[in-house]
Amino acid sequence: MNAKIRRLAVGLLVCYVALFVQLNLIQAGPRQQELTEHPRNDRQTLRDFNRPRGAIVTADGRIVAHSVPTTDPNAQFEYQREYPLNELFANVTGYYTFNYGSTQLERTHSDVLAGKTAEQQLQGLGGIFEGEDNTGTVVLTMRADLQQLAKDLLAEREGSVVVMEPSTGKILAMYSHPTYDPNLVAVHDSEEAGNVLLFLTNFPGKPLLANAYQERYMPGSAFKVITTGIALETGATSLERSWPSETEWVPPQTNDPIQNYGGTSCGGPMVEVFARSCNIPFAQLAVEIGPDLMVTGTELWGIGEPIPIDLPGPVASSFGESDFFRDNLPLLAIGGFGQGNDLMVPLHMAMVAGTVANGGRMMEPYVVDTTRFHDGNVLDRTEPEVWKTPISASTAGTLSLLMTAVVNDGTGRTMQLDNGVQAAAKTGTAQLNGPGEPERSHAWIIGFAPVEQPRYAVAVILRGTTDEISASTGGVLAGPIAKELLDYLFVTDGLP
Repeated sequence: MNAKIRRLAVGLLVCYVALFVQLNLIQAGPRQQELTEHPRNDRQTLRDFNRPRGAIVTADGRIVAHSVPTTDPNAQFEYQREYPLNELFANVTGYYTFNYGSTQLERTHSDVLAGKTAEQQLQGLGGIFEGEDNTGTVVLTMRADLQQLAKDLLAEREGSVVVMEPSTGKILAMYSHPTYDPNLVAVHDSEEAGNVLLFLTNFPGKPLLANAYQERYMPGSAFKVITTGIALETGATSLERSWPSETEWVPPQTNDPIQNYGGTSCGGPMVEVFARSCNIPFAQLAVEIGPDLMVTGTELWGIGEPIPIDLPGPVASSFGESDFFRDNLPLLAIGGFGQGNDLMVPLHMAMVAGTVANGGRMMEPYVVDTTRFHDGNVLDRTEPEVWKTPISASTAGTLSLLMTAVVNDGTGRTMQLDNGVQAAAKTGTAQLNGPGEPERSHAWIIGFAPVEQPRYAVAVILRGTTDEISASTGGVLAGPIAKELLDYLFVTDGLP
C-alpha cells in the first residue's frame, strides 16, 4: 500500500510541476506575448478599453490625447479616447482603436499610458485596494502654440515644418499637411473607423504618414550645405577659392551641360557662389571629391540610415552608391547641388542645419521629454545624445559664415529676422520636371538663429504641383515661413 501511495504522490508532484511550468510560460514566459497578441484573444483589449488611460501633453500644458468616460449607457466600452486639438498632433500621437490597433506614441508608449510598466505597477501597490489607477502621462518636447503657428503658415499647402533645438535634439514643432483628425478613427464603430481609414489611405499626399520624418524629397540647393561640408573636410575647397562666371559646364562622361538655376551666369569666390546658389561650382566640387569620398561624406551626415527619432517608422535619406557613380559621374555632379538621386527627409534637413549650429554635432531628435506616473513623479526622462559628428567645429564655423551670407546678401533675404537677430540659412528649389515639361518644384529653406548663440534650427519644405510652388523658389515661399516661426520664438523668449 505504501508503494502505491508513494507512486501516487510522485505522479501528483509531476503534474503539479508541469502545471507550474506551463502557467509560468503563459503568464511570464515566452508564450505570454504570443497569446496576448493572438487575433482571437480580445480579453486584454476589452479590459484596456474599460480602464483609464493616461494623457499625452505638450510642453506648454495642452492635452493632445486623453480618455474620457463614455456617457452613453449602451456604449460598448467605458472610455472613449479623444484628441482635443484634432489634427494638430495626429502624426505624433497617432490613434488608439479597438479594431484597428494603435499608431505612433499611442502604440510605442501604450504600456506607460495604460499603467502596465513594472515601475508603475510597483508604485501603485499601495493603492491597489482603493481602486487607484496606475496610468502614466507622456509629456512632449513640442509646443502647441508653435505647432499651431506652423499649421497656419503652411495654410493648407502641401509641405512640412520642423523646428528643433540644435544643442539637444528636442523637437519643438513638427507639422505636415495633409494630415488627419484621429477622433474620426478612434470611434468605437468599427465600420465607421474602417471607412475613414480607407478614405485616408487613398487620399493624395499620404495624410496617415508623418511626412516630416517618414517621407523623402529632392532637396535642391539646400543640399549644398552637405556638399560644402564634405568639400571643406576633404580639402577640396576653402573660403579663398574662386570660380569663373559661367552659364554652363559639361561634366565627364556626357555631352549634356549643367546649368545654373534659370540659365544665369554665376561665379566668384566661395561666399558668393554659396550665397547666390550657383549650381556649377557644387557640381564641379562633387566630381573633384570623387564617388568614394563623396558617398562616405554623406554617410557621415547620417544619409542612408533611418532617422533615430523616438517615433515608429522613420525613413532614411538617400544619395547613392560609389560603384554606381563611378560610371555615372554626371549624376554625381548633379547630386552635388541637390538634384538627381538626392532624397532627403525634412527632419533630417533640420538636423543638418542644427549640426552647423551645434559646432558639427548632430543630435538625435526626440519628441518625448518625460513620462510620468499619474501623481506627477517622473518615470523616465530623455537625455540628449549625439548621433553623428560629420564635420569639425572649424568647418561648422565656415558653413555658419556662408549661411549667414545667404540671409544677408543671397537667396535667403526673406529670412532676415526682426529686432536685429541674425539668422543663417540655405535655400533650395528642387526642379522635378525634365526639359520641355511643365515646371514642378519643391521649395526649401533650412537655417538657425541666432548665429552667435544658436537656439533654434528650422526646416521648411513646400511641395506639390500648384502654380504657386512650381513657379517660385525656396527663398520666396519657404523663407517667410521660417522667419515667422523664428520671430515668434524670440518674441516669446523675451529677446529684444
